[in-house]
Amino acid sequence: MNAQDVFPEDLPSSATQIRVEQTGGPEVLQAVETGLPEPGAHQVLVESGAAGVNFIETYQRSGVYPMEAPFVPGSEGTGTVIAVGEKVESLSIGERIATCEAATGTYSTHFLVDSVKAVKVPDEVSDEQAAALPLQGVTAHYLINSTYRVSPGETVLTHAGAGGVGQLLTQLLKNRGARVITTTSTPQKAEIAQRAGADYVLGYEDFAEKVKEITKDEGVSVVYDGVGRDTFDGSLASLAIRGTMVLFGGASGQVPPLDLQELNRRGGLFVTRPAVHWYLRNAEERAWRFSELFGLLTEGELRLDIGGVYPLAEAARAHEDLEGRRTTGKLVLKP
Repeated sequence: MNAQDVFPEDLPSSATQIRVEQTGGPEVLQAVETGLPEPGAHQVLVESGAAGVNFIETYQRSGVYPMEAPFVPGSEGTGTVIAVGEKVESLSIGERIATCEAATGTYSTHFLVDSVKAVKVPDEVSDEQAAALPLQGVTAHYLINSTYRVSPGETVLTHAGAGGVGQLLTQLLKNRGARVITTTSTPQKAEIAQRAGADYVLGYEDFAEKVKEITKDEGVSVVYDGVGRDTFDGSLASLAIRGTMVLFGGASGQVPPLDLQELNRRGGLFVTRPAVHWYLRNAEERAWRFSELFGLLTEGELRLDIGGVYPLAEAARAHEDLEGRRTTGKLVLKP
């Protein structure tokens, strides 16, 4: 591959980024013009088709999760490869890719990603779908396949059943043959969770007692909890003996320290706190997860709920809507 193939001369001269100069409210998300990033060894430059918006980015923007400013939010996106760095063998200029592990922020018209952390996107998948699927789809996939592998016939509790991860979890669990109990905060969100296939949709008040009623006091095999502080105790109380508590997020706040002896008192429970990067360790693992997800999507077995598509310049409005819980499903930014 010669130098012209690696970095063509007809590339745009600049990129537009949504940058955070200092942490704060959504208003700190400001569009700026900058030079086009140049791919290093093993990297590709992607012209963005769409970027996914995730709750963790509100934590980074506000300072809950410390970030070194200035920074461009976003790790998830899709687009077309327009330049490749040295030693890239798996991708070529013109191919569409998706990732949830971008090397530079995806709230931008262009971003960099390590070639081994990008996957090719089938032609049948739109940019909006390819941007909406990676992080939440991979999360749902690793939760039910790797963190705790659900078997047909098992009863499972998930929270926030109308959210992006919640809807995907329910669909994948039903595809597996599990019985799904989920929680939502409003009747409107309950309808969304039911459309995703949940067998039981509960409110958050006294949900543990209702779970025990549904399971005839046995409890569930596993709880997938991305809410955190407000649901954690109830989630533990919902588990069967030797059940598994999977805490994969903290939308309501972080869970306080846990006395491990409490796990013994409640029936020899298991607790784990996974994160997506521990489940994308190599190219083979990425290929497995994405191929199954894209396959289910193109076959019509998996439905993506895209709750809003916003112009890139209106990233602040997307954050306002997300934090105000005015949305369901996945939010996407389009350059």
